[in-house]
Amino acid sequence: MNESYKDARALIVDDESTMCELIETDLRLRGLKSDWFTSANEATAAFQRQNYDVVLTDVKMPGTTGLQLCQQISSLRPDVPVVVMTAFGTLETAIAAIRAGAYDFITKPIELDLLALTLGRAIQHRKLTEQVRLLEATAEEGTRFGEMIGQSPPMQTLYAELRRIAGSDAAVLISGESGTGKEVVARSIHQHSRRSDKPFIAVNCAALTETLLESELFGHSKGAFTDARNDRRGLFLQADGGTLLLDEMGEMPMSMQVKLLRALEERTVRPVGSNEEIPFDVRVLSATNRDLETAVAEERFREDLYYRINVIGIELPPLRARGTDTLRLAESFLEKFAQTESKAVEGLADGVAEKLLSYSWPGNIRELRNVIQRAVALTPYDKITVADLPPKIRDFHGGTVFIGGLDPTELVSMEEIERRYIEHVLNAVGGNQTQAARILGLDRKTIYRKRATKPSESAS
Repeated sequence: MNESYKDARALIVDDESTMCELIETDLRLRGLKSDWFTSANEATAAFQRQNYDVVLTDVKMPGTTGLQLCQQISSLRPDVPVVVMTAFGTLETAIAAIRAGAYDFITKPIELDLLALTLGRAIQHRKLTEQVRLLEATAEEGTRFGEMIGQSPPMQTLYAELRRIAGSDAAVLISGESGTGKEVVARSIHQHSRRSDKPFIAVNCAALTETLLESELFGHSKGAFTDARNDRRGLFLQADGGTLLLDEMGEMPMSMQVKLLRALEERTVRPVGSNEEIPFDVRVLSATNRDLETAVAEERFREDLYYRINVIGIELPPLRARGTDTLRLAESFLEKFAQTESKAVEGLADGVAEKLLSYSWPGNIRELRNVIQRAVALTPYDKITVADLPPKIRDFHGGTVFIGGLDPTELVSMEEIERRYIEHVLNAVGGNQTQAARILGLDRKTIYRKRATKPSESAS
């Protein structure tokens, strides 16, 4: 059965009962339930009683024509697609059908396979449209937390956790793939905390050398180094009373980790070139796209600092795990960039939602934002079309773990299948070995050994 047909029902309208019976029988065998009528008036009455997912109507009928019926349905329920059948497959007929609000049209004599495909597309279109409508109609409560947008189950769980976290002063480690919005989460925690009227300051620990990072965080005294012409308050003191986000914590050099640990334990900072210890009152949030547990095990990150910054740990879901949140985010970005570009772009054309939902988004929200900004800038239409999307999204096909075909020469060993699946899981979780180990039920050392060992090596 076509998955698009699941729980769907079609309304068939044609003044020839034999044609209705033929189509109804064929669709029933394919798994699509349908009702048929030989007049537009009967069909309209049924349409108002029953919920249909697609309407199939002939053009030429006595009394109310198929095009008039199409207009009536579009007026009553614009979300229900109408497919028009016609024996006159001319350009004029096609234009008239589209103007009447038809989703598509198909010529007679009917090719049943083509008809089934067309109806399947129409039903899928309605389902996607309904998903977008539900997203737009949902109240803000439960769909937002601070600057975050989304109502998928992973985000609902995250919101509940963040509401509990916001009232605390405990250190929080925000983990997640690059582009998942870690700074947005940190800012949202700050906005819901008792410190919301005080500064929120973020610093990227990977963007500065160790010397500059120390000066940036702790400040420096006049003459401490070349160009230090005046005393400077570091970010810990600038954020006093508020919140400081240490982003990209996994990139911090070991020697700097020691100095940061001391500051966090003593709740004081010593500016570079000074002997004075200055107290601070700051809530520290940290963010990383690295697997810090693995970094600790490999002695690339201090264990004592890890536990100091990870009093509460939260893991952000990747965009590919957030379902239709992708569409809600896309609509939000579209509105923003349409205003910025002063362009009358108001939504997504047919097929775009399906492409956005099927793509894996390795760059997460940051990549989606970039794609929508590009599409708004390039599109000549009032809606973003599939052609406005980058080729990698237009042509994307979900990956699978290939284990060989029916040819015996293509078959692989269980060891090779295991190795490939480990790689597949690691790719799916963005290389996070701790998360992959949890999914696979293996420890990190076993994962490393199985990835490193090729079948030919174990056989020798």
